[in-house]
Amino acid sequence: MRQLSDILLGIVLVLMAVAVAACASIGRPEGGPRDYTPPMMLRSNPAPGTVNFKGKKIEIGFDEIVNIKDQTTRVVVSPAPKEQPTIRALGKKITVEFQDELEPNTTYVIDFTDAIEDNNEANVLDGFTFAFSTGDHIDSLQVSGMVLRARDLEPMKNVLVGIHSNLNDSAFTTLPFERVSRTNSRGEFTLRNLPAGEYHIFALRDADGDYKMARTEDIAFLDRVVVPSTREFTSQDTVFTFDHRIDTVTTATHTEYLPNDLLLSLFNEEFHSLYLKKSERTEPNKLQVLFSWTMPEMPTARLLSPSVDSDQWAKLETREAQDSLVYWLTDSTLIKADTIRLEMNYWRTADNDSLVQQTDTLTFAKKRNNNERRELERKAKEREKHEKELAKLTEKLERLRSEGKDTTDVAIELDGLRDMLKEKPVLLQLTTCKDAVEITDSLWIRSDSPIGHISMAGIHLEKMNSDSTWTAVQVPTLEPANEWDVYRYVAPMELEQNTNYRLTIDSLAVQSIYGVACDTIRTTFKVKGEEEYANLHVHCLGFEGKAFAHLIDKNGKVLRTVDVLGSYADFFDLLPETYYVMMVLDANGNGRWDTGNYREHLQPEDVFYFHNPIKLKKFSDVTLTWNIYDTPVDKQKPDALRLFHPEERNSKLKKQENKKNNEEDEEDEFNSNGFMNNTYSGNKYDDVKRGVVK
Repeated sequence: MRQLSDILLGIVLVLMAVAVAACASIGRPEGGPRDYTPPMMLRSNPAPGTVNFKGKKIEIGFDEIVNIKDQTTRVVVSPAPKEQPTIRALGKKITVEFQDELEPNTTYVIDFTDAIEDNNEANVLDGFTFAFSTGDHIDSLQVSGMVLRARDLEPMKNVLVGIHSNLNDSAFTTLPFERVSRTNSRGEFTLRNLPAGEYHIFALRDADGDYKMARTEDIAFLDRVVVPSTREFTSQDTVFTFDHRIDTVTTATHTEYLPNDLLLSLFNEEFHSLYLKKSERTEPNKLQVLFSWTMPEMPTARLLSPSVDSDQWAKLETREAQDSLVYWLTDSTLIKADTIRLEMNYWRTADNDSLVQQTDTLTFAKKRNNNERRELERKAKEREKHEKELAKLTEKLERLRSEGKDTTDVAIELDGLRDMLKEKPVLLQLTTCKDAVEITDSLWIRSDSPIGHISMAGIHLEKMNSDSTWTAVQVPTLEPANEWDVYRYVAPMELEQNTNYRLTIDSLAVQSIYGVACDTIRTTFKVKGEEEYANLHVHCLGFEGKAFAHLIDKNGKVLRTVDVLGSYADFFDLLPETYYVMMVLDANGNGRWDTGNYREHLQPEDVFYFHNPIKLKKFSDVTLTWNIYDTPVDKQKPDALRLFHPEERNSKLKKQENKKNNEEDEEDEFNSNGFMNNTYSGNKYDDVKRGVVK
């Protein structure tokens, strides 16, 4: 019995010890739900909206530790001080210290855009601003809108948006903005605390930080004067009882700030100072001339020295952009010359930004870098070594023969050494059609060196008949793929669908400009059939005048461009893939998208996206109808083509954890400023709908 009591006592003591240990231990508490709430301002010194402010330091307190992200690109102060204020995040506080004396009787706005985030979860406080006045009045009007890149409707983030009350065109280029904001990750902006008045509004990717336009910077401007205003409206909120009867109806009055649907189309005037950037002789047979930008006309070159008998002293290669020229020397005298001098005539930009003709004498000296020199020296020493070994082996072979001894091993070694010293023939490397060929392709060849001559008698093409026999096919003369291509040649012919072909290129049939010939090439390929492809017809509505359409792949690459004829854009023989369509209103009918020009008050040409992806299947013929104004401009560009995606606050995690909260999180301040339920449309689109412009 006593033994049992001792056992029970021991158990009680153990349990008590465990309980005490549990009470004394400091365990890690279980984590609560994830924090999706952005920081909240609790206090500030001075208070928001303070008038007659005389200090130089602002302190803003929050409910949690905060950080400032990319403050140099996201935080703007207007009016812009001469010296940027010092902005710091210290724990739960942000301080702004002005280095300059503040202007009297002026409303100041510190626009943090989306730079403030909490320290733990990086929840962004979007659209936070702080305003105060050094006078006895604080301005309170505001306007809002969106900045999209004109050429592809990409929302542009971190772009300055500013105003001028000086309505002269020169204000944008000579004066800093009077009020400034910056776009958020969705391209949206709000200019707050504006005084009453008339304004011009601009967007600017301010590369030099002077709040003024430079011709090389991305800009946007509105063609009209903007007058900020307000509109009062009321809304009713109904409270129901538990049995769904009306309990209370309350009426609230709200203020709407107008205009709230400004659309700024950002573009670059594509002004580039044109000049000769570099000229050099990269190889003994290669002269290269590089310009700063695309030349309006091809430069001309005249050989000054050394003199040669033929005018065809080089073959010219250039890029499609015509900003680079390569002269492949074909005259041996020039290749051997240490120095070559050319007289070149080209266009350059003058001091007044106009283009003028320039004539320069260019000198090209032969040069060889240290690595090339060392490699040549290494090969020379190696050859000298092998030649000495060859002489010794030859002498040994003769001695063995004279002595009547076996010479087999020495003869084999001698033959190997002779093969090593033998000059290997240099061949022109060619590639051509192989395996499966698209229905839209033609016969082509490509070389690794500029092509100088093609003997069509050495090009043999055959097609397979139904009985597996081969029939010769006449090949038209191969021509350069484009005017300046020296490597790729094509045959202007149509290949038959669902047909096997056999191509033979004889040795010596293709030669480079230096006489290096190809070896014999044999290859077979099959042209795909019509059943492997699809056709797409887009019926475009809502516009007048000329237009063209781009067919775009999932990577944003333009695959084809067709004119919109009779309101239809037709794309034939497409592979079964997912595509996107963009249309350009071709105002001047030149077949390409044209940018704007501020001096001439010329806006860039309008572009539109069919907002849904188009998935095509094999052997299908798809027709779709598209009114280009049916979808709001900011919703047209498909998500798959967007380069920049809005910085949603932990959106993926939040959708997984709480879909309802995520939907509430999508709302932002712009909903009360005219964007409403994502139905924003730009003025130029609304004007077309109303018949104001055509």
